[in-house]
Amino acid sequence: MCIATWVWQAHPVYQFLLLLNRDEFHDRPTEPVGWWGESSNHKILGGRDVLGGGTWLGCTKDGRLAFLTNFREPDSLSGTKSRGELPKRFLECTKCPLEFVQEIVKEADQYNGFNLIVADLCTKSMIYISNRPKGKPISILEVPPGVHVLSNANLNSPWPKAEKLRKEFSEILSNHRQEEISETEMVQSLMADKTKADRSLLPDTGCDPEWEFDLSSIFVETVTKLGRYGTRSMVAICVTKSSKVCFYEKYIVGGIWKDHSFQYHLEKLQEG
Repeated sequence: MCIATWVWQAHPVYQFLLLLNRDEFHDRPTEPVGWWGESSNHKILGGRDVLGGGTWLGCTKDGRLAFLTNFREPDSLSGTKSRGELPKRFLECTKCPLEFVQEIVKEADQYNGFNLIVADLCTKSMIYISNRPKGKPISILEVPPGVHVLSNANLNSPWPKAEKLRKEFSEILSNHRQEEISETEMVQSLMADKTKADRSLLPDTGCDPEWEFDLSSIFVETVTKLGRYGTRSMVAICVTKSSKVCFYEKYIVGGIWKDHSFQYHLEKLQEG
């Protein structure tokens, strides 16, 4: 299901800093974060869903970035397109974020519920699009500077775990106004939190209340009839004002947690 929080154009050290957990069935084939893509000049850095061929989160050296969460609803339609292709398509194209989401509007009904963030870090443009709730107009929003949170409802919806994560993330940012923050420490202290919400505060999405409760923590771990489900990857992406990018991932494979990191500089900002 996934949850993410980020600060955008509102910190003295970072132009962008993202924390994101990916929740999925543990037996779904997945490649950890790495460089991939058909074009030698436009590689994508991100994880890869082997089954659908797309990604939930990725970025490029020329400043393109995209990430996705599913919209929680009781039923998913069969025969729809894989939502993971949306971030992949943005990362592979040359359209600006607004042009891209305007294109997606025309086909949004071909996907199950999604929330999508697409951004160009070099032009400082970030756009949010969602095709839910059902029966409502497609939501498109230029994301303003500040701290934001996205789980499995619309952007900045005040679900208990989203509000908890936003609050604790904001506190860390306030305590580190003039210095870089350890990616590993942020992931461990914020994204590994297994505290479940008070049942009386759970959102009513039409799903089974026990499922809502199982998913009410920032770090999810549960077992369903279809197998083990929960957080499989925890990520921090940090982009400093000097254009340095650090992409850190902690991920589980074969029941063992591993981690790795990647660093580079945004090419467009470097050239400018």
